Amino acid sequence: MSWHPCPDPIPGDAQSCDRIEAVIVPRMRDVGDFKVHRVLPAAGRGMVGPFIFVDQMGPARLAPGHDINVRPHPHINLATVTYLMQGEIMHRDSLGNEQVIRPGAVNWMSAGRGIVHSERSGPGVMAQGGSFLGLQTWVALPADREESDPWFFHAGVDELPVIEDRHATVRVIVGAGWGSTSPVRTPSDTFYADVTLPAGGQLPVDPGHEERALYAVSGQLQIDGHTFEPGRLLVLRPGQPVTIRNPGPDVTRCVILGGATLDGPRHIWWNFVSSRRDRIEQAKADWKAGRFPLVPGDEEAYTPLPEQRGAPRAIPVR
Repeated sequence: MSWHPCPDPIPGDAQSCDRIEAVIVPRMRDVGDFKVHRVLPAAGRGMVGPFIFVDQMGPARLAPGHDINVRPHPHINLATVTYLMQGEIMHRDSLGNEQVIRPGAVNWMSAGRGIVHSERSGPGVMAQGGSFLGLQTWVALPADREESDPWFFHAGVDELPVIEDRHATVRVIVGAGWGSTSPVRTPSDTFYADVTLPAGGQLPVDPGHEERALYAVSGQLQIDGHTFEPGRLLVLRPGQPVTIRNPGPDVTRCVILGGATLDGPRHIWWNFVSSRRDRIEQAKADWKAGRFPLVPGDEEAYTPLPEQRGAPRAIPVR
């Protein structure tokens, strides 16, 4: 993964140093039986607000009977936020929740002191195949909420507010913006929106959130006359109003995410995030010893603890 602070040039991308603090180019990773574009954490930029992890899943075409095959695995001290643009996922967790997530809906799963979940292809994809595209993000919990009880919340496509005019369509996934508020409750200031811009469309981005970033899944983004290709995380400078535009000719699909700067650095190792390195060591020992709960309906599968990974990585707040 490459991280480019202004004014270092990026081939194919123009820089707007007045508005953009950094441009992050993802790297490819294998997850289950498919590949992802890993956006965060990146060298030089660990978090945007409370978002400590961002993966783009797909685009991919799944054949009938194909399973994305993310077997049961544990989390601590974070919340997973799963959002799809194409396809469907069957979520199961150790609290007993079983939920199919489809495009335009969101799963928020707060791990707290510990939870286990699996993600499988949904029944429609298993039967007929289909396209698959989405984002998996993790939100680090405030230090005083890290060991809270785990919980799960699903908001369907009709429950998330949508703001639409001829210039843009915005679905507010988490937090508040453009006069609308998501039903997803968060433990800290967190903002996440799905934006579609037709050719020539534009959208103002509120400077009220302390940290903000843009990620184009498809199509181009233009800021102050500078054009950026998809697959770039554009970290915006704090406090500055920004208007994003689509220079066309294709439709642009992007997300805006961020929120308040977290209350301190975090350590990350595999699926574990914590403000305390010793807490991650305890979670590793607990998973290896089988002390995490099972996932009802997915009790047989198991993701082994990675034995060859290094020490937990320290992630600065900015």
